[in-house]
Amino acid sequence: MSTCSVSKGCFVFKPSTKKRRLSDKTAHDFRCTSNDSEDTELRFVTCQSLWNQIKSETEQIQENLNKQLLDNLVSFLSRSHSDFQEKTTDWTCRMKFREIPTAALVLGVNVTDHDLTFRGLSDVLQDNITPYVALLEAKDCPGIKNLMQKLMGQLMKCDIDVDSLEDEDCVQVSQNRIRCSMPSLISWYDSVTKKTNSETPSKKRNSSSRHWQSPPVVVIFKDMESFTTKVLQDFIVISSQHIHELPLVLIFGIATSPMIIHRLLPHSVSSLLCIELFQSLSCKEHLSTIIDKLLLTSQFPFKLGEKVLQVLINIFLYHDFSVQNFIKGFQLCIVEHFYSQPLSVLCCHLADIKKRVYSLSHDQCESIRRLPSFRRYVEKQESGKQIELLTNDSFLKEETEKLLGDLHVYHENYVRILRCLHVFTSSLPKYPLGKQIRELHCACLENRVWETEEYESSLQLARMLNKTDLVTMLQQCVEILMSSSGKEFDRAVEKLKEFLTQFQNLEAEASQERDVSVSPQKELQKKTDLYHLQKTLLELKESRRSKKLTKFEMLRFEVVDYIDSLVRRYLAPADERALHEIVYFNGAAVLRGHLNAAPRTALHTALNSPHWYLKNQALRCDGGGISNKAPDICIVYKLHLECGRLINLVDWLEAFSTVVMAAEEPNADAASSDQVDDVIHARFIRAVSELELLGFIKPSKQKTDHVARLTWGGC
Repeated sequence: MSTCSVSKGCFVFKPSTKKRRLSDKTAHDFRCTSNDSEDTELRFVTCQSLWNQIKSETEQIQENLNKQLLDNLVSFLSRSHSDFQEKTTDWTCRMKFREIPTAALVLGVNVTDHDLTFRGLSDVLQDNITPYVALLEAKDCPGIKNLMQKLMGQLMKCDIDVDSLEDEDCVQVSQNRIRCSMPSLISWYDSVTKKTNSETPSKKRNSSSRHWQSPPVVVIFKDMESFTTKVLQDFIVISSQHIHELPLVLIFGIATSPMIIHRLLPHSVSSLLCIELFQSLSCKEHLSTIIDKLLLTSQFPFKLGEKVLQVLINIFLYHDFSVQNFIKGFQLCIVEHFYSQPLSVLCCHLADIKKRVYSLSHDQCESIRRLPSFRRYVEKQESGKQIELLTNDSFLKEETEKLLGDLHVYHENYVRILRCLHVFTSSLPKYPLGKQIRELHCACLENRVWETEEYESSLQLARMLNKTDLVTMLQQCVEILMSSSGKEFDRAVEKLKEFLTQFQNLEAEASQERDVSVSPQKELQKKTDLYHLQKTLLELKESRRSKKLTKFEMLRFEVVDYIDSLVRRYLAPADERALHEIVYFNGAAVLRGHLNAAPRTALHTALNSPHWYLKNQALRCDGGGISNKAPDICIVYKLHLECGRLINLVDWLEAFSTVVMAAEEPNADAASSDQVDDVIHARFIRAVSELELLGFIKPSKQKTDHVARLTWGGC
């Protein structure tokens, strides 16, 4: 009898380090599963082109952010190497005390981003310093033998399979087996460096010219906290005994704190290391730069809605601090937008809009008319224009081109004024609108920022800024607005420069006002008569009550009011713009469903409704029935939902056999339990074992022929 049980395995494949792109299979899936439309191919090409541009920009940003750190590490390794090669006094002292040059690289808790940093570091070292770089992970080095084997295998550029070697202390290099020990490593290093140095210049490899005669051997511990103390101690002690023969340099990848070195290693071992500390850029600063360069720019037409951006930021802040995962989420948003939005074909650069707009079909024009933002736009127009927009496709295309052009201009202006507003708000105490520009951006996308209490608080604090701060802020705003390519902000730049000139002219006037304010005090000192003294005091009291604002205070109010007028003009939320759905992705619920895992819900759906994942409608049962065509584990799962805290295995087996044999033997319910087929019995045992493995049941100590149910409630 054939079985219908589904048993799946979970296999882990390490991702390739090569650059990924949208494959042909992905393209096929995109075309097949996307909504039926005439421009699916063009949408896919646009999506792929946009992501390639964003990916290239992202890689360049990350390279620039890590450049300072990598340069410092290269400088450190160069110094360590030169000391060894020149046999200087420093190196002699190190040999005497057996100290190993060590770089403690603090990368932060965003562990998923460390691989990218280490790959970049390895490439830089191999290009500029040494070809001998080994990257070690704790999971591959449970013992010192495994560590030495991995180390020598990577340095000698040979693949190692521990399970396939009879002698775990050896590695296979060409036709020879080399014992994994420090003397063997030193012998190999001496032979390799002598061979390289003895070659004539014409025979030397091109890469060897970038390296020194005795390049250092760099060992990178990617996750130092995960290594066992004994492995680290043994390796450091052994290496220190041979440091005069092998120019070894260690790099510790640290996720928590440099103090972990002293917690893992006793003083007798840590004293063998000459440690220098290196700190990478904060992951929050890294994220702010990514958002600044990818979202707060008019370079890319695709934008994220406020809720979507907040989902990605919350996952970053409350889950993993991973910039790489944020970028993957951004990529998912792009794919989901082009997949679900038929009009995303118009999400392109300004130069391509006209061509694509005039190639729209009638159905696509109808899709534009159904957009909520466009319907609101039509309602604001005159009756004659409303009729044209709703009936004339040619007129609609002209208006669509104009609206998309206006949306592009809106983005350019929005970014400029947002940066100007951030200059003011980031300098205020308590940061009512947030310190980071991404927080201000989210506030502006959510609603009209000038109607919020935080904005009002910011204006009140801005009206109390001193002259120096105001002048500095105005100068920064002038630089930001002058970087705009258009003439939109020429008037604003002139106005800000006028404010700066007025501030410069206030100093002389302020000194004169101070002289004038002193005169009543002198008058008061001259008059000693009681009547005149009382009169003068009353005049001073009245003047203080009705004191007018100084010129500086009036000018400060005028500056803040002008900035407020720019905010109200240019920072309106994007959802108030017509056709914003074409370039903005607002599917926060869809994104949350993809990124926020709900394993119990997914498991319940798979077991309770197998047709959902298997795409087989024959397995569908309405009204709570159980199909005998469903996989065995699904039948067992549905039956267990009908039970209480303890489940009788005999009753469970009889119910299972009744369901399975329903189609073949209509009178199966009359069969006794001892006549159950052995095959069905075996299928039941396997299904129950799978259910136990998933954590739904466990053996009961109260009754041997019962199992205990572990899950309750709906999903």
